Amino acid sequence: MANNLRFQVVEEAFKKRAIDVQTPSERPSEYFGKYVFNRQKMYKYLPKDIYDKMIDVMDNGARLDRSIADAVAAGMKQWAMEMGVTHYTHWFQPLTEGTAEKHDAFVEHDGKGGMIEKFSGKLLVQQEPDASSFPNGGIRNTFEARGYSAWDPTSPVFIIDDTLCIPTIFIAYTGEALDYKAPLLRALHAVGNAAKEVCQYFYDDVQKVQVNLGWEQEYFLVDEGLYSARPDLLMTGRTLMGHESAKNQQMDDHYFGTIPDRVQAFMKDLEIQALELAIPVKTRHNEVAPNQFELAPIYEECNLAVDHNMLLMSLMKKVARNHGFRVLLHEKPFDGINGSGKHNNWSLSADNGVLLHAPGKTPEENLRFVTFIVETLMAVYRHNGLLKASIMSATNAHRLGGNEAPPAIISSFLGTQLTELLDHIEQSDKNELFNLKGKQGMEIDIPQIPELIVDNTDRNRTSPFAFTGNRFEFRAPGSSVNCASALIALNAAMAEALNSFKERVDKKIEEYSQNTIFASGSGHTAKYHAILDVLRDDIKTCKPIRFDGNGYSDEWVKEAEKRGLDVEKSCPVIFEHYLDDNSVKMFESTKVMNRKELEARNEVKWEMYVKTVQIEARVLGDLAMNHIIPVSTHYQSQLIKNVQGMKDVFSADKATRLSARNMKLIEEIAERTEKIERLVEELTDARRIANRIIDIHHRAIAYHDTVCPHMESIRKEIDALEMIVEDGLWTLPKYRELLFIR
Repeated sequence: MANNLRFQVVEEAFKKRAIDVQTPSERPSEYFGKYVFNRQKMYKYLPKDIYDKMIDVMDNGARLDRSIADAVAAGMKQWAMEMGVTHYTHWFQPLTEGTAEKHDAFVEHDGKGGMIEKFSGKLLVQQEPDASSFPNGGIRNTFEARGYSAWDPTSPVFIIDDTLCIPTIFIAYTGEALDYKAPLLRALHAVGNAAKEVCQYFYDDVQKVQVNLGWEQEYFLVDEGLYSARPDLLMTGRTLMGHESAKNQQMDDHYFGTIPDRVQAFMKDLEIQALELAIPVKTRHNEVAPNQFELAPIYEECNLAVDHNMLLMSLMKKVARNHGFRVLLHEKPFDGINGSGKHNNWSLSADNGVLLHAPGKTPEENLRFVTFIVETLMAVYRHNGLLKASIMSATNAHRLGGNEAPPAIISSFLGTQLTELLDHIEQSDKNELFNLKGKQGMEIDIPQIPELIVDNTDRNRTSPFAFTGNRFEFRAPGSSVNCASALIALNAAMAEALNSFKERVDKKIEEYSQNTIFASGSGHTAKYHAILDVLRDDIKTCKPIRFDGNGYSDEWVKEAEKRGLDVEKSCPVIFEHYLDDNSVKMFESTKVMNRKELEARNEVKWEMYVKTVQIEARVLGDLAMNHIIPVSTHYQSQLIKNVQGMKDVFSADKATRLSARNMKLIEEIAERTEKIERLVEELTDARRIANRIIDIHHRAIAYHDTVCPHMESIRKEIDALEMIVEDGLWTLPKYRELLFIR
């Protein structure tokens, strides 16, 4: 037993101690953004006129003048080389859920047989990665390789090791987006313009509306040695088998518990490096499941926040390995316990400082608040199937609907006060303005405890899209994905809703302005009546999306279906919503994506689904045949020898009685291993049949319907064998070892 590799790696993992992290002598505010070419460094390294033009591009959306690119590149190069940088890369976000980069050195021939350090504006603004080797959904043939990456000046360049990283979009030679950033920027532009137009009903001075995002990144940590001893974790990011530990999260003792020393050291190291890259990390804590944790930043502008999340996920993996850990970003790495999400806290703010989803202090401001709440609900209601498609994946499908994750039905929680207000507006026959209660005080009958300030809404952990006081929390996105996928759909849908709202209100205002009742009053009277009339219609229309109850209940599934909400569970079928007529119309009307781009993205989604399940099925079959069955039959052989030995020592009757338990185990092992062999063969056949389907859409459906069920059946048999076979013979680290960091 002592020689078992599993016990050796477990013992080695438990010997790990926290690495002493060298804390910078400065305060975080002093080293924040150390490796980022931010405004402070731009002001230092760029000529004043160039700096002013760059600020105009970043703040006001002015088009970048390529004539200033050389001056910007020169300033960047000077700063970067002073920091020890030797290379540069265009850093982009292809449809792989990761990032991509190709490094080039700052060198060119000097014409005299030597080299010079050079970095031009042309190299800063545009490069040409190979477009055919990234997922493109058929937009590019393999023999048509040209694609372009183009600098996004609204997201600052940064340094990783010896390389200057330049955030860029990635498009095909024919102009279609091949990444997440390009359509996200279009969606942010669309919703910003639409929100500005609606804002001007309430504030004459608003010229810009910004989308804010605060993501909450959940993740697991596993000792590197244990990770390496689990081929399923190594190859798929999750455990394809494993009986649950006797103790996992049922005692609720891990959530917000004391952070283990080794994990604390990892978090400290990660936070220092994140702050140096201007990622404003703020919150860290233990999550619900053992070995599960969360990190969250201060809210930022949406595009920058997405970039920071993608950069952070890469940084987490690097830092974790320095501390003897592996980060698991899979949505459901362990069966039976909490999965990991990436909650997206989303809101809109105007350039006059007003949060558009926050209640105001006057009736007029509260009308603005209700307007943006209701139009958000309209966006979510009209496109609830699309929003579900935007967060769905082969990995997130395992998480949704269990262990604290929201269900795979999009609905919105508002809380009692806001629900009552919308109901009142809907049912009222008067166009009256209204006040809202702000946060209330709550006194606790303990003299030493100060008065608590209570929010005007509770929180619903089962709601996929919950209002939380001054923002909506989209809780459905998974931990491993680029959250831009969900935000592209949400912001485009919001832009469409606001455009429709304004069109209808303007029409009503024109009608009311010709009415003598309103003409005798102020212009505001007609405007507010028009707004309330349209809001009342929209409150009635989007009412099915509002749900404040338990999203886990069976009754809700039936009720949601009655309300016309999407209750589909098949991942490949859910993806079809991207090509619904109303989805295509919405994306095209807001100029976020065209039909060709949508069709290509669906091809990529179906292909990624197939490949993910295919890899899992192959790994599971290999482990079942080459690990589980040999170990189980070896233990079975030991039991058989024991039974035979008893017959040599005891009388026939006594030997039969004493070996009854072992005989039962021998029979159960034989039956379960035989069943596993048969199921693996059926799994392989199902894959072969599915692989012969030419159409990727129908192949993905076949994988969901015929391959996945076999995998679940195989896991059930293996998990049962894990509880039978002698512990010392079992080769794979078990949940009780994987889930508890010492």
